[in-house]
Amino acid sequence: MDEKATRDGRMWEPEFLTAIDPDTCIGCGRCYKVCGRDVMTLKGVNHDGDIVELEDEDDDDFDRKVMAMNDIGACIGCGACARVCPKDCQTHTKAGELEEIGA
Repeated sequence: MDEKATRDGRMWEPEFLTAIDPDTCIGCGRCYKVCGRDVMTLKGVNHDGDIVELEDEDDDDFDRKVMAMNDIGACIGCGACARVCPKDCQTHTKAGELEEIGA
């Protein structure tokens, strides 16, 4: 994908969210709140370190909460999630690089 122009003609290339590091993520939900596309979802990390679905956010069956990828194809590459993340736990990939690797 080539760079695209913004409304006023500046060049811009989307950088899509491709991963979230569960070891770094603190599950604060800031990224989720700025993304209106359901790209991410809140999950739990159980006592064995496995990422599991949350049946109830008040459930004590997990050690902590983390954000996880939900619908990777819905990402438009705006970067809002990266700008609000206090832990820099996300990986973003330029659109052109995704095409190069066939993703």
